[in-house]
Amino acid sequence: MSRFYDCHGHIFMDGGDYIEAFGRLRRFKVSYFRDGGDADGKTAEAKRYAKEHFDELGIEYVTPVFAIHRKGRYGKIVGRPYEDMKEYRALVAEARAKGADFIKLMFSGIATFKVFGGLSCEPLPDYEIKELVNIAHGEGFAVMAHVNGAETVKAAVRAGTDSIEHGLYLDDECIDIMAESDSVWVPTLTAIAAFSGRSGMNGSVRYSPRPGFDPDVSIRTIEDHMDSVRKGAIKGVKIAAGSDSGAFGTPHGSATLSEYGLLMECGLSAESIIAANELIRGRFRR
Repeated sequence: MSRFYDCHGHIFMDGGDYIEAFGRLRRFKVSYFRDGGDADGKTAEAKRYAKEHFDELGIEYVTPVFAIHRKGRYGKIVGRPYEDMKEYRALVAEARAKGADFIKLMFSGIATFKVFGGLSCEPLPDYEIKELVNIAHGEGFAVMAHVNGAETVKAAVRAGTDSIEHGLYLDDECIDIMAESDSVWVPTLTAIAAFSGRSGMNGSVRYSPRPGFDPDVSIRTIEDHMDSVRKGAIKGVKIAAGSDSGAFGTPHGSATLSEYGLLMECGLSAESIIAANELIRGRFRR
């Protein structure tokens, strides 16, 4: 491939200089980067920088500015909270005013890597997921959703969520529903693999998981996730490349290449990845 897309990343999450991060993306031939937002909304500044230096950097950068989550649930690290639909609508309006290209929503917790299938908090109820998506769509925004767990992913897909981020712990019915939908799945394999020490570029496995997490659970989680992606590839789920770069063990640039390696290891062709990437690029812009 002559260029790469990273459909899920966080330009600020590694705590480094975002200008240097853009430089790394350019060195690794990443020409499209869809950010997942940050709690302070600083990605709006990164977007202005990318536009001002577009000719030099050759990178298309889009952002929700900040993610939106229910107060008391997972999402504080990347976004802003709401307690009711009035507050949610106000946050959507604020995101628009600050130049958001789309809306990023948080429907579930993150994997604990301590108990297989364990998530850090309860997911949103189905009816709330549907209302959140409908409001964002009504305002002309595509929806990128952080979501794990088969039942919650099913609810997100049925609500018309445009892209499913992460999507851990799926069952066969969920994969079938995704295959029949217009949703694009961004499984962020590289970020999940980072917790188990799983390499995505040459198929090697090393057992040095992140400290503080159960090694067996970490390894089982990435193996289960890759198996779901294999099933998705066979059934025709639209699967795009997003590394979650900026998170633990996922450096900007090299993580993007790792994501392509892992997706192809799961049976996806370069052509199918590119097609799903282009769906993301076409939907998540204003």
